[in-house]
Amino acid sequence: MDLRSTFAANLRRLRADKGWSQEELAFEAGVNRSYLARVEAGRPYVGLEIIGKLAEALQVEPAELLKLPKRTRS
Repeated sequence: MDLRSTFAANLRRLRADKGWSQEELAFEAGVNRSYLARVEAGRPYVGLEIIGKLAEALQVEPAELLKLPKRTRS
């Protein structure tokens, strides 16, 4: 999994945990909703300013958005 996919998955999970729609998160973070949809799809490279805005809106540390999933042992 590349870092964009990891970021997108964490963003979707954290947004869902709050029970927010993409529109609600976009409003809270001050970003465009269609841009947020592309971010959640893992398409664009996201700048630090956007990471900060999204983390603040979600009330998490920015690093939480970049955490790799824990590996399971086989």
